[in-house]
Parts: sequence; structure tokens; C-alpha cells
Amino acid sequence: MTIRIDNRPIGPDQAPYIIAELSANHNGSLERALETIDAAKQCGADAIKLQTYTADTMTIDCDAPDFMIKGGLWDGFKLYDLYKWAQTPFEWHQVIFEHARKRGITVFSTPFDETAVDLLETLNAPAYKIASFEVLDLPLIRYVASTGKPMIMSTGMASEVEIEEAVTAARDAGCKDLILLHCISSYPAPMDQANLRQIPKLAQRYGAMPGLSDHTLGTTASVVAIALGACLIEKHFTLSRADKGPDSEFSLEPADFERLCRDTKDAWLALGKAGFERQKAEEGNKIFRRSLYIVKDMKAGDILTPENLRRIRPGLGLAPKYYQEALGSRVKYDLPKGTALQIHHLDASQ
Repeated sequence: MTIRIDNRPIGPDQAPYIIAELSANHNGSLERALETIDAAKQCGADAIKLQTYTADTMTIDCDAPDFMIKGGLWDGFKLYDLYKWAQTPFEWHQVIFEHARKRGITVFSTPFDETAVDLLETLNAPAYKIASFEVLDLPLIRYVASTGKPMIMSTGMASEVEIEEAVTAARDAGCKDLILLHCISSYPAPMDQANLRQIPKLAQRYGAMPGLSDHTLGTTASVVAIALGACLIEKHFTLSRADKGPDSEFSLEPADFERLCRDTKDAWLALGKAGFERQKAEEGNKIFRRSLYIVKDMKAGDILTPENLRRIRPGLGLAPKYYQEALGSRVKYDLPKGTALQIHHLDASQ
């Protein structure tokens, strides 16, 4: 199975597809957003991803208890105020898309309502992401799927039934290319709850390409995810955690993001393929395996014994498995100490 986004193939036979999640890490500055795109490209990311919403498309301006955040990273915030702080203004999108394309990095977004999809369609977004918190919004999923573009869906918090409903909604509405991201919707996500063994199960259960939306600290979980079959990694990216933006605490800075891109590719390369063929890198070391060697000078007609025949390195003689068979045989020639025993050295007439 291969899925293409901007002609970049994604699949188990391809290097991992790495998405740098800009999210709110522009901290309200368009210039900062453009600098972050440049840095993501330099780090080796395949794509930069936005989140397309306004405070008014996410919630209502209300300070009733239901709309106040209690606990966690954003404790005490009113939902409306958090999204107003974190939003990427609609009017920035064209500038961001044009800038990313000039820099040669794919750009797309997570829409949070139909107006966001409509905006992104005018910009010819090559793919769409459905956030974990929106996986229940089946009307939105159907609207996105109707574009015919590849879809990436995070599964954080979703039950088996909810994932099934979301996948069915997407496919019934026209989605042909679907990537499901395992995700723990905690910010940051505790490493001991990362539950990465879910990645191959997602692929098997829903017949979709698997990936990881990684909210753990560091890069370990992403590298392990590749070993478990993830084809895509999404990770929040910031120029500096010191900026203290809404998402900065669980985002990677450029040095770590560059390491993420490098180490996940190395992990994928290390997987190779199953089989018993000797690898090219091993060829030069065949000589250091053991084989049968004459360890004392012998005359023609002498009998091979444990005193004059040993299994030693290098590996230029008969294989050690022939040791017992060779013992008791007579040699046809004078064989000096250090001779690699060959089949033609043995007297077959005895």
C-alpha cells in the first residue's frame, strides 16, 4: 500500500513521512510562523501542518463552568480565550501556503469545521488531518472526505467503535487514502502510557496505513513506532520552548527535531527485510569464521587426529561440521602446519 501527498509516496517501503506540527507555536506572529516553516524544512521534515480554526468556530465566548479548563497545561483558561490565543488567523493561510511551497515543503492543515475546509480547498491543500478531539464529528469527516484528498486521522481517546464509525464515515464519503495515527491525547503524554503496540493493531483492525501522533517528550517513542510499522510521524515543532506558547512544553526544538528525522529514518533502514541471505556488509568477515586446519606438519599417508586437525579461524578450510568425518582419514599429500584442509587433501581410496 502506498499513499501520495504532494507526490511524496508514503508506505512501509518508504522512509518515514515526518510532519512538523506548527499548531500554535507561531505565538501570534506571522513572521514567527514563516521562520518555523524554514526551520522545519532545514531539519528534514516532509511537511508542515497548521490548525485551521477561529475561537468562534471552536466554541462560544462563555465563562460558565462547562467552558473553563480545569487541570493540565491550560488550567484556568476559558476555552474561548485559549483558542483565540492559539488560532492561526484565516488571513495568514495564503501567505503561509505560498511561503511553504516556495521553500519546497508540503503544507496542509487540520480543519475544525466546514468553513476551514472551504478555505483550505481554495489553497489546494494536498491532504487533511482530523484531530483526535474531532474524530467524533462524523459530519466534518464526511465533508473532508468528499474532497477526495488523502486523510490522516488521529485516534486519541477514541474507542474501537468510535474509530470504526469515523473510518466508515470517511470511506463512505469518498476517502480512498487513509492514514490512522495512534495517539495519546495528553500534553505531554506519559511514556509509560504511550501504548505503541496499538500501532500494528490499528493497521490490522481497520485496514489503514498506521502512524503516530507523538505527544511524549523526546524522540524515543517516534523511533520505536517506526519499528512497529508506523509510516508517518507527527510531532509538534517550535523554534524555542522558552517562548512559552500554548503548545511549547511538548514541542521539539530544531536540534531535537533534526535528530527525530534522522533517527526515524535510520530505524526504518535498520528494519530491512526478513530473509537468510548474507548481507553485503558481512562478506568481508566470512574469513573470520572457523574451519578445519592442519596444526602439525603431516606426511602423505598420515592419519588425521585431534592433535593435528583443529577447528580454528580463519574460515578458508572445510566447515567445522566435517570435523568428525575427517578424523581417521589419511591425507594424500604432505601438508604443512597452517594448511586449510580441503576435500581433495583426503585419500578417498582408504
